[in-house]
Amino acid sequence: MSSKAYLSLGSNVDPERHLRSALAALRARFGDVAVSPVYRVPAVGFEGPDFLNAAAVIETDLDPFALVEWLRDLERDNGRIRGHVKFSDRTLDVDLVYFDDVVLDLPQLQLPRPELRHAFVLKPLADIAPAFVDPVRNVSLADLWRAHPEFGDTLETVAL
Repeated sequence: MSSKAYLSLGSNVDPERHLRSALAALRARFGDVAVSPVYRVPAVGFEGPDFLNAAAVIETDLDPFALVEWLRDLERDNGRIRGHVKFSDRTLDVDLVYFDDVVLDLPQLQLPRPELRHAFVLKPLADIAPAFVDPVRNVSLADLWRAHPEFGDTLETVAL
């Protein structure tokens, strides 16, 4: 049985190359991948180059824990070195934001992912899955985006 996984992707180190690489790997492993527009946004929490952010939806036969491990391997394959600095430059950051309607609050995995509060996570997801209902808030992604403080602000789109 397959599940839908909703992913957030970001990079601010050679971002076009790393996002293209990530999407190619997702397609090679999972087949069809729905991809949002790509947005350029300033770094959050530190001074650094702008990020390119997008969202993707995949169908997967993996459970959420195995999928997160696969995503960590993908990040490592793209030069990501995980350290103790939370806010820093990233070659590639791929996060599992939703996994069907699963809700988890564990040290190793939280679903939905708390970063959903950021426009650079929510807007791309709302673009490609507007009718998806957040299992905690019981509100669609489109409605969550409309209620977001940055709704109506112009986010710069970038072609990959």
